[in-house]
Amino acid sequence: MTLTDGTYRLGPSTGRLLIKTGRAGLGRKAGHDLTIEVTRWSGEAVVAVGDPGRSSVRVSVEAGSLEVREATGGLKPLTDADRAEIKRTLGDRALLHTAEHPTITFRSTGVAGTPQSFEITGDLTIKGRTHPVTVRGKGNDGSLMRGWATVVQSTWGIKPYTAFLGALRLADEVRVEFEVARLEPVDRPE
Repeated sequence: MTLTDGTYRLGPSTGRLLIKTGRAGLGRKAGHDLTIEVTRWSGEAVVAVGDPGRSSVRVSVEAGSLEVREATGGLKPLTDADRAEIKRTLGDRALLHTAEHPTITFRSTGVAGTPQSFEITGDLTIKGRTHPVTVRGKGNDGSLMRGWATVVQSTWGIKPYTAFLGALRLADEVRVEFEVARLEPVDRPE
Protein backbone atom coordinates (compact mmCIF):
# COMPACT_ATOMS: atom_id res chain seq x y z
CA MET A 1 0.00 0.00 0.00
CA THR A 2 1.38 3.41 -0.96
CA LEU A 3 0.81 6.33 1.36
CA THR A 4 -1.37 8.92 -0.36
CA ASP A 5 -2.72 12.31 0.62
CA GLY A 6 -5.65 12.03 2.96
CA THR A 7 -6.84 11.85 6.53
CA TYR A 8 -6.31 8.61 8.42
CA ARG A 9 -7.72 7.31 11.70
CA LEU A 10 -5.26 6.10 14.34
CA GLY A 11 -5.90 3.78 17.28
CA PRO A 12 -5.66 0.20 18.48
CA SER A 13 -7.39 -1.05 15.30
CA THR A 14 -4.59 0.40 13.14
CA GLY A 15 -1.50 0.03 15.31
CA ARG A 16 0.16 -0.07 18.70
CA LEU A 17 1.38 2.55 21.17
CA LEU A 18 4.00 1.35 23.67
CA ILE A 19 5.96 2.82 26.57
CA LYS A 20 9.30 1.22 27.42
CA THR A 21 10.87 1.82 30.81
CA GLY A 22 14.36 1.11 32.11
CA ARG A 23 15.85 0.71 35.57
CA ALA A 24 18.37 2.78 37.50
CA GLY A 25 19.94 2.78 40.95
CA LEU A 26 21.92 0.27 42.96
CA GLY A 27 19.00 -2.17 43.12
CA ARG A 28 18.27 -2.18 39.39
CA LYS A 29 18.98 -5.93 39.12
CA ALA A 30 15.92 -6.61 41.27
CA GLY A 31 13.53 -4.68 39.03
CA HIS A 32 12.22 -5.11 35.52
CA ASP A 33 12.40 -3.22 32.26
CA LEU A 34 8.76 -2.89 31.27
CA THR A 35 6.90 -2.71 27.99
CA ILE A 36 3.56 -1.04 28.68
CA GLU A 37 0.85 -0.88 26.03
CA VAL A 38 -1.73 1.88 25.73
CA THR A 39 -4.96 -0.04 25.13
CA ARG A 40 -7.35 2.89 24.59
CA TRP A 41 -6.17 5.69 22.32
CA SER A 42 -7.29 7.48 19.20
CA GLY A 43 -6.03 10.02 16.75
CA GLU A 44 -5.89 11.33 13.27
CA ALA A 45 -3.09 11.90 10.76
CA VAL A 46 -3.52 14.35 7.91
CA VAL A 47 -1.02 13.37 5.19
CA ALA A 48 0.25 15.65 2.42
CA VAL A 49 2.95 13.51 0.81
CA GLY A 50 4.28 16.24 -1.52
CA ASP A 51 4.17 18.98 1.13
CA PRO A 52 4.91 17.45 4.56
CA GLY A 53 4.55 20.86 6.23
CA ARG A 54 0.80 20.61 5.57
CA SER A 55 0.65 17.24 7.35
CA SER A 56 -0.42 16.94 10.97
CA VAL A 57 -0.99 14.38 13.71
CA ARG A 58 -3.05 14.43 16.87
CA VAL A 59 -3.38 11.60 19.40
CA SER A 60 -5.38 11.26 22.60
CA VAL A 61 -4.60 8.57 25.18
CA GLU A 62 -6.72 7.34 28.07
CA ALA A 63 -4.14 7.52 30.87
CA GLY A 64 -5.85 4.71 32.79
CA SER A 65 -5.55 2.26 29.88
CA LEU A 66 -1.88 1.33 30.35
CA GLU A 67 -1.22 -2.41 30.66
CA VAL A 68 2.10 -4.18 31.32
CA ARG A 69 2.74 -6.49 28.36
CA GLU A 70 6.33 -7.57 29.00
CA ALA A 71 8.88 -7.47 31.82
CA THR A 72 12.52 -8.33 31.28
CA GLY A 73 15.31 -8.63 33.80
CA GLY A 74 14.60 -8.77 37.48
CA LEU A 75 15.19 -11.46 40.06
CA LYS A 76 11.83 -13.14 39.50
CA PRO A 77 9.08 -13.02 36.86
CA LEU A 78 6.19 -10.60 37.28
CA THR A 79 3.02 -12.12 38.68
CA ASP A 80 -0.53 -11.04 37.87
CA ALA A 81 -0.56 -9.34 41.29
CA ASP A 82 2.62 -7.43 40.34
CA ARG A 83 0.99 -6.29 37.09
CA ALA A 84 -2.11 -5.10 38.95
CA GLU A 85 0.07 -3.23 41.44
CA ILE A 86 2.02 -1.55 38.63
CA LYS A 87 -1.26 -0.48 36.98
CA ARG A 88 -2.50 0.97 40.29
CA THR A 89 0.82 2.75 40.86
CA LEU A 90 0.74 4.27 37.35
CA GLY A 91 -2.55 5.98 38.24
CA ASP A 92 -1.27 7.40 41.55
CA ARG A 93 -0.77 11.12 42.15
CA ALA A 94 3.05 10.91 41.89
CA LEU A 95 2.89 9.29 38.46
CA LEU A 96 0.02 9.94 36.02
CA HIS A 97 -2.66 10.98 38.57
CA THR A 98 -5.35 9.58 36.30
CA ALA A 99 -8.24 10.64 38.56
CA GLU A 100 -7.45 14.30 37.91
CA HIS A 101 -5.76 13.95 34.50
CA PRO A 102 -7.52 11.15 32.58
CA THR A 103 -6.16 12.12 29.15
CA ILE A 104 -2.70 12.51 27.61
CA THR A 105 -2.56 14.36 24.29
CA PHE A 106 -0.09 14.97 21.49
CA ARG A 107 -0.67 17.60 18.82
CA SER A 108 1.87 18.14 16.07
CA THR A 109 3.29 21.59 15.38
CA GLY A 110 5.41 20.53 12.40
CA VAL A 111 6.10 17.58 10.10
CA ALA A 112 9.21 17.21 7.93
CA GLY A 113 10.78 14.51 5.78
CA THR A 114 9.32 11.79 3.62
CA PRO A 115 7.02 8.83 4.36
CA GLN A 116 10.21 6.70 4.51
CA SER A 117 11.99 8.93 7.08
CA PHE A 118 10.18 11.67 8.96
CA GLU A 119 10.23 13.88 12.02
CA ILE A 120 7.17 15.19 13.80
CA THR A 121 7.50 17.99 16.33
CA GLY A 122 4.63 18.67 18.65
CA ASP A 123 3.22 19.43 22.05
CA LEU A 124 2.74 16.60 24.54
CA THR A 125 0.37 17.28 27.43
CA ILE A 126 0.59 15.06 30.52
CA LYS A 127 -0.90 15.95 33.91
CA GLY A 128 -1.96 19.35 32.57
CA ARG A 129 1.60 20.28 31.57
CA THR A 130 2.54 20.83 27.93
CA HIS A 131 6.09 20.54 26.58
CA PRO A 132 7.58 20.02 23.12
CA VAL A 133 8.53 16.54 21.92
CA THR A 134 10.16 15.31 18.73
CA VAL A 135 8.99 12.03 17.21
CA ARG A 136 11.23 10.29 14.69
CA GLY A 137 9.88 7.68 12.35
CA LYS A 138 10.36 5.47 9.34
CA GLY A 139 7.92 4.07 6.85
CA ASN A 140 7.76 1.23 4.38
CA ASP A 141 5.73 2.53 1.43
CA GLY A 142 2.96 3.52 3.82
CA SER A 143 2.01 -0.06 4.70
CA LEU A 144 3.90 0.07 7.98
CA MET A 145 5.27 2.98 9.96
CA ARG A 146 7.24 2.93 13.16
CA GLY A 147 8.45 5.76 15.31
CA TRP A 148 9.71 6.75 18.70
CA ALA A 149 10.22 9.66 21.06
CA THR A 150 12.10 10.00 24.32
CA VAL A 151 10.13 11.47 27.21
CA VAL A 152 11.76 12.66 30.45
CA GLN A 153 9.06 11.99 33.05
CA SER A 154 10.11 14.69 35.53
CA THR A 155 9.55 17.38 32.85
CA TRP A 156 5.82 16.67 33.19
CA GLY A 157 5.85 16.45 37.00
CA ILE A 158 6.01 12.65 37.04
CA LYS A 159 8.15 11.28 39.83
CA PRO A 160 9.76 8.08 38.51
CA TYR A 161 8.78 5.03 40.57
CA THR A 162 11.17 4.03 43.36
CA ALA A 163 11.42 1.04 45.70
CA PHE A 164 13.77 -0.25 48.39
CA LEU A 165 14.30 3.26 49.82
CA GLY A 166 15.31 4.56 46.40
CA ALA A 167 17.87 1.84 45.64
CA LEU A 168 15.65 0.70 42.76
CA ARG A 169 14.04 3.29 40.54
CA LEU A 170 12.75 3.68 37.04
CA ALA A 171 14.97 5.75 34.81
CA ASP A 172 13.58 9.25 34.28
CA GLU A 173 13.73 8.75 30.49
CA VAL A 174 11.14 6.48 28.91
CA ARG A 175 10.81 5.62 25.24
CA VAL A 176 7.41 5.94 23.60
CA GLU A 177 7.09 3.84 20.44
CA PHE A 178 4.33 3.56 17.88
CA GLU A 179 3.63 1.22 15.02
CA VAL A 180 0.99 1.76 12.35
CA ALA A 181 0.16 -1.62 10.82
CA ARG A 182 -2.53 -0.47 8.42
CA LEU A 183 -4.10 2.70 7.09
CA GLU A 184 -7.73 3.45 7.81
CA PRO A 185 -9.03 6.49 5.88
CA VAL A 186 -11.43 8.77 7.72
CA ASP A 187 -14.73 8.98 5.88
CA ARG A 188 -15.46 12.63 5.20
CA PRO A 189 -18.87 13.85 3.98
CA GLU A 190 -18.64 15.31 0.46
